[in-house]
Amino acid sequence: MKKLTHIDSRGEASMVDVSAKAIMLREAVASGEIRLQKATIALVRGNKVAKGNVLATARIAGISAAKKTGELIPLCHPLPITHCEVNFEIPKSGDRIVITASAKISAQTGVEMEALTAVSVAALTIYDMCKAVDKKMRISDITLISKTKKVL
Repeated sequence: MKKLTHIDSRGEASMVDVSAKAIMLREAVASGEIRLQKATIALVRGNKVAKGNVLATARIAGISAAKKTGELIPLCHPLPITHCEVNFEIPKSGDRIVITASAKISAQTGVEMEALTAVSVAALTIYDMCKAVDKKMRISDITLISKTKKVL
């Protein structure tokens, strides 16, 4: 098993020093889902949720969260991400919204926490906006799909 990078020689939590690493173009993609009742999905599709346009609001919340990841997660580096995208898909089953987020940066460290944070906060925003009409929602399967890096 690999050594944990956020633990120093004394066993204390510490921020990883990335200053000697090369700046590379990095991208990460994450996904997750929120299960909702079919009637709730119909309200979301029809833009009939009382709090407003659910998916537009969740998209903005996810992008904003990605930009603030370094403030939310204690040992995460604060990163000036260059691009973030949050997309939604409602499968034919009509019982969930699949959330996919990608984040890009030219930096010395990866951007996967930003993509994962974007998915998580987008899902939480959908939950918040729909909680008055759906008490059975469930957020699940938040996972990193890919991360890549290229020499600039």
